[in-house]
Amino acid sequence: MPRYKITVEYDGTPFVGWQHQENGCSVQDVIEEAFLKFCQQRHPIYVAGRTDAGVHAKGQVFHVELAKSYPPRTILQAVNFHLKPHPVTLLAAEEVDQEFHARFSAIARIYQYYILNRVSGPALSRNRVWWVNQALDVAAMQEGANYLVGTHDFTSFRASQCQSLSPIKSLDTFHISRQEDIIICTVKARSFLHHQVRNMVGTLKMIGQGTWHASKIVDIIHAKNRSAAGMTAPPEGLYLSKVMY
Repeated sequence: MPRYKITVEYDGTPFVGWQHQENGCSVQDVIEEAFLKFCQQRHPIYVAGRTDAGVHAKGQVFHVELAKSYPPRTILQAVNFHLKPHPVTLLAAEEVDQEFHARFSAIARIYQYYILNRVSGPALSRNRVWWVNQALDVAAMQEGANYLVGTHDFTSFRASQCQSLSPIKSLDTFHISRQEDIIICTVKARSFLHHQVRNMVGTLKMIGQGTWHASKIVDIIHAKNRSAAGMTAPPEGLYLSKVMY
C-alpha cells in the first residue's frame, strides 16, 4: 500500500485536540472522515505530535497508507474539498517509502507561542494569541530562555498527566522576539513533554513582567517540582510550526 506524508495546518479552536476523543470532535476525526469520503474506505492516520484542545498548527505532519496510488495534487484537492467547512487544510502531500513514520522519523519539532502584549485585547487575532496587558521585557525573557536551552530534567515544566517515560529533554534553541505588539517565542527540540512549551512560556512571562529574575530558571529546574514554575500559558497562543525530518 502506498504511504503518503501529509503536511496540514489547522485552527485548533473548535476541536478537543488532535487525537480522537469521545467528548467531542478532533482534528484526527475530521481528516479521517475526509479521507473516507475521498477513498470510500477508512484509513487511520499517524501524526508527528498530538496537540491539545485549542492549540493550532502551521506545519503538522501525518502519514497515511491508501489502497492505491494517487497523484499528490489529487489528494490535496479531494481531501480539502471534503474537509469543508472545518478550519483544516492539507498543504502538501508526497509519497514516501515504508520506512517513513510521521512520529518516529522526525528529528526536530518547532513550536511557536504568540503573546499579544498591549493594553487592548485582540479582535482579529482572538483565540490565536495570549493577551498579556502588562508590559513584558523581551530581553529579560530571552535571558531566562537561555537557561532552558540544553539537556535538563524538565520535571518542573511537565504536566502531571504527561506519559513520557523520562522528564529529561534537550532543547536545541529558544528564541524570543518582538514584532510590534506581538512577542514570538520559538523553541526547537526533538521532542517535548506534555505542556512543556506552555509551562515554559508561562514562567518566562513572570520574568518578563519583573516578578522573577531570569536566573530564577536555574532554581526552577533544580527544584524538579511543577509548583516551582509559573502558570501554564493558555493553549490559544501555541502553534506547532514545523516538523523536521
